[in-house]
Parts: sequence; C-alpha cells; structure tokens
Amino acid sequence: MGGKDDGLADIGDNAIEQITAERHAHYQPYGWHHWPEHPWLSYQFRRGLGETQEGGGSVSEVMQAASRMVPGSLESWHHEWMRIGDRNWTRGIAEDKAGHIRTAMNCYLRAADYYRQAEFHLEPTDSRRLPTFEKMEACSHKYLLHLNPKGEIVDIPYETGKPICAYFVRAPFPEPHQPVLICMGGLDSIKDEMWFMQAHGCLQRGISVLMIDGPGQGGTLRRHGVANRPDTEVAIGKCIDWLETRSDIDPKHIAVCGSSLGGYYAARAGCYEHRLAACISHGAVWNVHEMWGQKGEDFGLAMHIKWVFGKPTMKEAMEKAKAFTLDGHLEKMRCPYLILHGGHDILTVSAARQTHAYAVKHGVNATMRVLDPEETGAEHCQHDNPTIGQEILSDWLADIFGINQRTLLPTSHNPLI
Repeated sequence: MGGKDDGLADIGDNAIEQITAERHAHYQPYGWHHWPEHPWLSYQFRRGLGETQEGGGSVSEVMQAASRMVPGSLESWHHEWMRIGDRNWTRGIAEDKAGHIRTAMNCYLRAADYYRQAEFHLEPTDSRRLPTFEKMEACSHKYLLHLNPKGEIVDIPYETGKPICAYFVRAPFPEPHQPVLICMGGLDSIKDEMWFMQAHGCLQRGISVLMIDGPGQGGTLRRHGVANRPDTEVAIGKCIDWLETRSDIDPKHIAVCGSSLGGYYAARAGCYEHRLAACISHGAVWNVHEMWGQKGEDFGLAMHIKWVFGKPTMKEAMEKAKAFTLDGHLEKMRCPYLILHGGHDILTVSAARQTHAYAVKHGVNATMRVLDPEETGAEHCQHDNPTIGQEILSDWLADIFGINQRTLLPTSHNPLI
C-alpha cells in the first residue's frame, strides 16, 4: 500500500458550526442532521445514532430519547440519555439474574454508550459527572466479564498513584501469542467508546486490544486529574511495558490507533516508540494550535479542551497546544502508518492531506484513506457509520500483521464477538 493516496477526493473541509439553510431534520453528506440549528448537538447525536449498529444502542431508543429532548437544552440531553441508560441497566441486571446472559450483555453495552452520552455535556465540576462516568464503566465491566475469554479491567502503572485506566480483551482465537492494538480516543472519546470505534473489528480478526484512557482522557483524567501531554510516546511506552509482561501477546506485533485528537497522539507515539509495529491515525491532526488556536471561550469544544489540557482558559490551553504538532517529528516514524479520515471531517481534510504529504515526503510508509459521502463514513471518525471505519482500519492492520482471515475465522471459540 506504501505511499498510495487511497480514495482521496477533493471534497474540501467541513465547518461543523455551520447552521444549514434547511432547518428541519434531514440527511447531510456526513450523515443524519437532527437539529440543524444546534449543529454541535446534532453531531453528538449522529455519533450515538451511528454507534447503535455496533451494539451501542437501539435505533428506536435513541430516536425516542431525541424526540423527548428540548432542542438546545443540555439538561434535557442529560436527562433523556440517562433515562434510556437506566432502563437498559435495570433490565440487564434482571436478565443476568435470570440467566439470560446474551440479553444482559446487550443491555449492558447499550447502557454504557447511553451513559457516555449523558455524561458528555456536563461541566467537569458538575457533581453528576464522575458518577455518570462510573455508571458507564460499571456497564462496560459487566459486559467485558461475560466475554469468552473474559475482558480484564486493569490499571497500567504511569505516575505514582495515578495509573492509566484500561481494558484488555484477548481475541477469541487459540493463537497463543496474539498481536495487539492499543486503542485510544482523543479529546472526548474514551476507552469504553473504543469498542464501537476500533476494538470490535480487531477482535473479530484475531487482534487482541488494550483500550486505554491516556493522559487527559476518561478515568485517568476524571479520577486522577492527569492532563494531556504532547510527548504521548511516554504513556504508550508504559502500555507496551505492561503488554510485554504478558505471555499471551506477540511483542513484535503491537500497534497503536488514536481517534480524533488521538490521531495526533498515536502518530506522535509512533515517531519515538519504535517497539510499535504499526500506527493508525483515525482522524489526522497535523497541528493542534493551527486547528484551534483562534477559537475562543464560545467554541463548542472549549469546555473539553480546557479540561483535557489542564488549563483554565482557551488562551492558556492554546499556548500549551503549540507543542502538539507533527512537524519535525513525523519523519522519525519507522512503522507502517495509516491515515483514515472522513471526507467531511470536522478536523478538516486539509489536515489529513498535510499529514500524509509530509509523511510520504520524508519516506514514511504511509497510506491514506478518505471516505466520501456516497460510501458513507464521511463524518469525523466515521461516526455516521462506524462499522465501515472499523472494517477499513482492522483489515489494514490484519494485512500488516499477516493474518489470514480465511483460516483464522473457523477457529473462533466465542460466538459472542
């Protein structure tokens, strides 16, 4: 695949904050646009709706919740997602006690993603935020512990008393030493959401997964107050150290994938952590300051940016962001590199072009895949169709690792994946 510019169309950059002329719910090139006058909420709703097809909900429940929301009201957003989250949690517990394990698992997985949505717009200081997040984790834990092999809830040593919160799931195949993908989100996506964005597809193809909340993410931020850092190879190195203590993984076949802002995190780690055998930017970010440096306190992601960067103002967060660039670093990547990007991505197609062009110019074995509206998946991180995103990234990785899916799949011993 080399330096191939795979499927790149001149679609242009998409402005997420634009209010469309059509003010009724309608379909856009990047997917279903539910509240055109509230584009940020529509984007998050599109994300939840898309993840239903990976088990993160049911279409009817998600549409029911939206129908009860007051457009633009963050409080009603929280309330309605909590309502369907609680419904599935309660049903999951009852079905579990009745021995209906598959149904219970379905309920837990739906509830986890509903609670993730319910937590999303709460302020970091809101007393409901951590309890809602931990409800989501409780659902994930119950789901993972029913898998065969069972998922593991782990704390990876990082800073003293401040571990990296993670889940390890072994692929359901008898290969004794399996390849592994380290899965991580970005500004707001978390280890629990990685199931719907990266992990599920890899497990189906014989690749174990380590889903992490790195610095500035998920439980590592919420419980331990650890903000992000530009040198992400440090945290990823700690994850590799932990993986290398296991006897059931192949240390020569460890890869990393980061979604959204994680596209920068993964690429930066791949530049300096040369134990990585492959690297994926699920959404490319060339330079964070160039992307957000002119944004103010009214920006739709300002609350998350300040929290994740550990700064009280956008101005201070963007000063820190100047160090978050691939310029002068990407040429040091030695492993194969995939950029998977939506053609109407809120992080802009131009950022993906710039990242890919720089990589190829400097001899990196880089492949770029941009999804266009006709095939769907043109939204940021394929939130409108996460299945196609998982198919592309996990097939690419399986090919890099030399996995023969025709001979692998008949050996599966877990019908639940």
